[in-house]
Amino acid sequence: MSKKIISIVASVVTIAILFIGYSFYKKIHSKNVTKNFSLYIKSSDDFDNVKEKITPFLNDVDGFIWVANRKNYKKPKAGRYILKKDMSNNDLVNLLRSGNQTAIKLSFNNQNTLENLAGRVAAQLEADSVSLLTSFKDPAFLSKNKFTEKSVLQIFIPNSYQFYWNTSATRFRDKMLAEYHRFWNNDRIAKAKALKLSKNDVITLASIVQKETAKKTERPIVAGLYLNRLKNGWPLQADPTVIYCVKEKKGQNYVVKRVLTEDLKIKSPYNTYLNKGLPPTLIGMPDISAIDGVLNAKKHDYYFMCANVEKLGYHAFARTISQHNRNATKYHRWLDRQRINR
Repeated sequence: MSKKIISIVASVVTIAILFIGYSFYKKIHSKNVTKNFSLYIKSSDDFDNVKEKITPFLNDVDGFIWVANRKNYKKPKAGRYILKKDMSNNDLVNLLRSGNQTAIKLSFNNQNTLENLAGRVAAQLEADSVSLLTSFKDPAFLSKNKFTEKSVLQIFIPNSYQFYWNTSATRFRDKMLAEYHRFWNNDRIAKAKALKLSKNDVITLASIVQKETAKKTERPIVAGLYLNRLKNGWPLQADPTVIYCVKEKKGQNYVVKRVLTEDLKIKSPYNTYLNKGLPPTLIGMPDISAIDGVLNAKKHDYYFMCANVEKLGYHAFARTISQHNRNATKYHRWLDRQRINR
């Protein structure tokens, strides 16, 4: 009888052990994540924050907490983590403990100001726009790299870049500077020297070309025209620089659809109707096609251009002032018909 009891007890204990073992195994290795999603963990987040963010995507929250405690996951590592459907608690906790985050593709297009750029980047990184803007304008950084608050915009080349989501404002800025130096390869430097232009000059002229035409095929032609004027000591008389002056007076959100005669008289070093040569700095962020448009400027004998009313979006180019005046008359009449007064 005693042998039978011992056998029964042993069986019950074995079953209990197996049941407990299976329960543990299930908590650790069973599928728990309900869908693919990106988990963003801030630098200030603690375990409770992570639990709150991840709870809507788990079948068994208690199981996740249990495994996290057993694996001593207490101090989250900031970053963006790609969680996949059917991940187990074991795989999930191992990923979060490792800090093996997935980079994001950060991109920005032409931004007119550092403030706009900071806002665009802040929407994609953990760093906020204030910290980004502060890093861009840091006096020590500007002095070391020979930039000013107006010229530093040129180090940001519009493109897509790989970044970790929790990259700090300073690291973002420093990587952009490194990318800027990488952009200026030997080929581009040689082309700038052939034009007798510095990097700053090329970027400044490219920013005008960028504003002058959205047509990439036109940019080398427009660049060639401005280079002709520079070579012959003529003022650029570039409307985008005047619009820049108007916005400096009235604010960046002020809309200028038509440059008025009174605008041409604004006293500013950026007004290329009053001043010969290039403006002191860029007037906006040029993209790669505008920069390369300057470096690969077309050689021709155009000195004047005007919006082409017969092919909207393009320009009518002219060699002489009389040709230009005819084109300009057509354009002004078109503006009047459209009732575009400002």
